[in-house]
Amino acid sequence: MLQTPFYDPNKSYEDNYKEGPFGAFADGKVYEQSGEPQYDFFGQKVYLPFGIPAGPLVNSNFCKAAFEKGFDICVYKTVRSSVFSCHPFPNILSVKIEGDLTLEKAQTKLVADNNYSEPLSITNSFGVPSKEPGVWQEDVKKAISFAGKGQVLVLSFMGTVRENQTAEEFVADYALAAKLSYETGAKVLEMNLSCPNIGNEGLVCYNLEMTQRVCETVRGEIGDTPLILKVGYYQKDEDLEKLVEIAGKYAQGIAAINTVSAEVVDKEGNQALPGKNRLRSGVCGAAIKWAGLEMVKRLKRFAGSNIKIIGVGGVTKPEDYFEFIKAGADAVMSATGAMWNPYLAQKIKSRD
Repeated sequence: MLQTPFYDPNKSYEDNYKEGPFGAFADGKVYEQSGEPQYDFFGQKVYLPFGIPAGPLVNSNFCKAAFEKGFDICVYKTVRSSVFSCHPFPNILSVKIEGDLTLEKAQTKLVADNNYSEPLSITNSFGVPSKEPGVWQEDVKKAISFAGKGQVLVLSFMGTVRENQTAEEFVADYALAAKLSYETGAKVLEMNLSCPNIGNEGLVCYNLEMTQRVCETVRGEIGDTPLILKVGYYQKDEDLEKLVEIAGKYAQGIAAINTVSAEVVDKEGNQALPGKNRLRSGVCGAAIKWAGLEMVKRLKRFAGSNIKIIGVGGVTKPEDYFEFIKAGADAVMSATGAMWNPYLAQKIKSRD
């Protein structure tokens, strides 16, 4: 049964940032862990290799609540090297999908509304907003301090596309975001190479030449800090094999997937999310589980044990976690599922 989401889709991003989290994430009750953490997550011992990916944990208050509810790996939402505004409200809508959102089905129009029901799939379109570095750096330090025994805070960062920007300037901006992120003291960093809900910025992860350039430059800024590459769904095995090769040189993990992009309309057939470049947006939740699972299996085939694989996409119930682990994931994360089920981590732990 769906519960009150900890990020309120009926409020603006700024209101969530200032007033959230909501629902059970706001009750202050702390889940008591028992025993010693046994799982290794990039050198950090955690009770369970399960958590919440970049996106819904918009500040340290959300991270604190997530840790308290037993989510042992929390990814602080993606930050940038400078201020970046959020897309217009609304930013989250429910989408109606029969079965899986296959790549073929993603080429059709999906109908969205405010009625959230199971099996839950949503579209989210924020544009990766970011506060100024001085603000998020201090807040990330607070979030790190909220991690309890057997828990770890991961910081996600990305570069920003700007008008008339050269490739060198784009790579330099990724490096600056990495440097600023490294300065927070986060023990694990994640580089966001996949944001399909930003129509005007494209996907860095599909440009493998640029991906390699960015990875090489970023590695020079972050020393030996473990780095995860967050990517989208790859259709071609040869591209995935090249990604693994790049990751083997510069990173320790790959997180897949982010979302599946689709055209989203209201019941009248009009663009559901207002504003430029928002006709297509990222879809996540139950309907993309197939893609997340498939990517884990394919990555495992190419990466073996050299690269850690974080499975993301469509994890909405405890059974999904174990399915991803069986498929070869070293860790699993849930955004949509966790948002509407604040006890998801606890339920998985009760079966582990």
